[in-house]
Amino acid sequence: MTEYRAHVDAAMSSLITGVRDDVWRDLSPLVDLGLHHEQQHQELLLMDIKHVLASNPLEPAYRDVSSSPGEPSPSAWIEQTGGLVEVGHDTSDLAAGFAFDNEGPRHSVYLEPYRIADRLVTAGEWCAFMDDGGYERPELWLSDGWFAAQQNGWRAPLYWRQDDGDWTAFTLSGRRRVEHSAPVVHVSHYEADAYARWAGARLPTEHEWEHAVETLPAEGRFLPDSPAGIPDARLHPSAAPVLAGGVTLRQAFGDAWEWSSSAYLPYPRFRPAPGTVGEYNGKFMSGQMVLRGGACVTPARHVRSTYRNFFPPASRWLFGGVRLAESE
Repeated sequence: MTEYRAHVDAAMSSLITGVRDDVWRDLSPLVDLGLHHEQQHQELLLMDIKHVLASNPLEPAYRDVSSSPGEPSPSAWIEQTGGLVEVGHDTSDLAAGFAFDNEGPRHSVYLEPYRIADRLVTAGEWCAFMDDGGYERPELWLSDGWFAAQQNGWRAPLYWRQDDGDWTAFTLSGRRRVEHSAPVVHVSHYEADAYARWAGARLPTEHEWEHAVETLPAEGRFLPDSPAGIPDARLHPSAAPVLAGGVTLRQAFGDAWEWSSSAYLPYPRFRPAPGTVGEYNGKFMSGQMVLRGGACVTPARHVRSTYRNFFPPASRWLFGGVRLAESE
């Protein structure tokens, strides 16, 4: 595998350094797309490795990392006035940098006033949902979600189990006690939606989420860009930082992908590119739900406020978490 990777790297380096300028103008967008596609697979590989190791009866660790649970942090609502706002990537702005085709075109949407939680839902809060019979109460669930939960025997997030009365979770560092102050992850859209209904709230739309975070830098506890930094990566979400002063939106990037209530559909005026490149995102615009933000296993320079991740609503193996919203 490493020899194959070295061969591909050498071939790409030779191509990039040796190509004529006029050819490079046509080729560079495809190379950019390929690099960002590879970053997606860096994350998918860690998700796959975690699933494989969790399926092993010995539950071996991918890499041992010291635990840092942190202190519980209270949650608060952040008021958003809504109105007519602009969302999506501006493809006409060259300074805006790379974006996938599904992130544009930039367009206007109208948002009713809403509130959004300043941090992600924690594992401890999820335990309260379970203790209150959240997985046994059909009135909390979408019809398809209830069917999926019953068919698959969901009673807790993926990788959780009870050991001697304590909830534990399998992580890339092996099985550990659930960190109650850290964000809950490995829950499906159906579970996220049921939790939100139990909490008397809802999931934000993808446009509400983007509007709320658009002025924030895309910084967080991501997978380091440099391979040399990966051994120091925690590869598990961490408790929200306790900030002095007023309420500020936290954990927008770098802990968990956040399920939205939005179906993955094309933006107004979206047209897939001609040829095979046009199949990259457009052909998946059916039966999927949008997630925003980025997780602790996402490459550091891979996301932005307009990034639209998407998975089927029953998916649990991704690092999917929950942020609440409510209407005024």
